[in-house]
Amino acid sequence: MADSARSSSDTIIQLHGEEFWPLSGKPFFDIILAKSHVKPSYMLGIPAKLHSILPPCSIPTVLNFAGKSWEMTCGGKHRKHKLDKESWKAFVDDNKLKAGDGCVFEVMECSTTKLELRVQILRGDIPAELLEKERGDEAEKPIVL
Repeated sequence: MADSARSSSDTIIQLHGEEFWPLSGKPFFDIILAKSHVKPSYMLGIPAKLHSILPPCSIPTVLNFAGKSWEMTCGGKHRKHKLDKESWKAFVDDNKLKAGDGCVFEVMECSTTKLELRVQILRGDIPAELLEKERGDEAEKPIVL
């Protein structure tokens, strides 16, 4: 069962230890992580739709998730903005991300001196209770998530 809590400006829903909240209306991008985003490559670029709001230089960047922060740099040549590999790797490893997981990155602050992104993680796993369930006679009945 989901527990709800209200913060100063958002409704935060907790489900299976993960936090979810509605977007604030600020720019965002979402992505389903592919193998290149996680082991062994650890590469993540900011989609072109956000390039117009990002400065054309490298900037300190902070990813916020579950009350923790990861500092890194976002930058690159020819307006191809990428998160630095080592810091992105730390975020991936710390949060046990894998190919198939979804992430929503919401821009909370963007200036020439700082990019701050609030992250929501949507796990791509099929819940264990669904994997273990015998389908037999229930094969015609859908599973409602």
